[in-house]
Amino acid sequence: MTRTVFRGGSLFDGTGAPPAPADVAIEDGRIVDIGPGLDGDDAIDVTGRTLLPGMFDCHVHLTLSHLDTLRAMEEPFSYQFFAAARNLRLTLETGITTVRDAWGADLGVKQALADGLIEGPRVQASIAMLSQTGGHGDDWHACGSDVNLWPPHPGRPSGIVDGPDEMRRRVRELVRAGADVIKVATTGGVLSPRDKPTQAQFRDDELRVLVEEATAAGIPVMAHAQGMSGIKAALRAGVRSIEHGIYLDDEAISMMLERGTYLVPTLAAPLGVLDAADAGAAIPADQVRKAREVVDAHRDSARRAIAAGVPVALGTDAPISPHGQNLRELELLVGAGMTPAQALVAATRTAAELCRLGDELGTVEPGKRADLVVLRGDPLDVSGYRERIEGVWQDGRRLVG
Repeated sequence: MTRTVFRGGSLFDGTGAPPAPADVAIEDGRIVDIGPGLDGDDAIDVTGRTLLPGMFDCHVHLTLSHLDTLRAMEEPFSYQFFAAARNLRLTLETGITTVRDAWGADLGVKQALADGLIEGPRVQASIAMLSQTGGHGDDWHACGSDVNLWPPHPGRPSGIVDGPDEMRRRVRELVRAGADVIKVATTGGVLSPRDKPTQAQFRDDELRVLVEEATAAGIPVMAHAQGMSGIKAALRAGVRSIEHGIYLDDEAISMMLERGTYLVPTLAAPLGVLDAADAGAAIPADQVRKAREVVDAHRDSARRAIAAGVPVALGTDAPISPHGQNLRELELLVGAGMTPAQALVAATRTAAELCRLGDELGTVEPGKRADLVVLRGDPLDVSGYRERIEGVWQDGRRLVG
């Protein structure tokens, strides 16, 4: 086996400790040693650079590439899977080596990665999002048509369910389809046609069954939850993470702290809607209005959750904010009160813990998988990260640079 040493650089190990000079040795896809003056069969000179753990984006949609509804209606069904290969590559090039897909990617995408047909971050997939009729995942429009960006197919069941019995069956179907995490919408949202972010969706008995079935299968639940009532319903049911969390009050924050629930704020998401609309994307005016209305409350909720000590993991909702621009979220987390080191921990250690991968990934420690990023410049300057990444390794294999 070849022992490779990254020599001469600094290390930000993902624990929150400040960057410090250190060599890192890897062998057979694992980190085997950290310290000064390490020897190896091969050496990679990273003098003047910083090594970081491979980063995470805990909320992406790999099979979606833009927000232009009319354009999406003209794309053939299978186009989404070819686009996913490109989006995986764009994401990998940002230094992200693991993602949680929050609706869209199916078992075929994961299998293509595992078999080496495509390269990209490893994927935890939710397959589809569970939504009530008329909820955030229901693409019925007033014209009477469904404009479904993720139409059901043999590997991706419909997510529309009503009542505990349907909920139980659909969770089991998603588990059968290969879901690593179950996603549910407990509120409306910005980009849904017939609801709003403050609208609570699903009743407690439906959510209780959902979490019960997911728990029986050994997988967690992530909740698209923007308004206070839906957030609290998700927390009462026992979800692992709140996605977005636009309208958090003190009670919701206390509930999250008591339960150890993670927040994935996706601060870039409403800004991405506004950017896309300004660039001419065919986004309905009502959805643009909702995006504009939530920006300030979203930032304030994240700020208060961060100050209270809620565990926060980085997620972007890409392509709501475009694939390849994922690390814009680092700057937004700093703007919401995190230090740069805390924002990087949100993208590494905390994200790995959320995804139940903390024993394998998220920090640079002996025994862990060799997911590494080489960065030019000050790692605690979180602006322009994408342009400063010089190399990305996953399981000890150099995939970028």
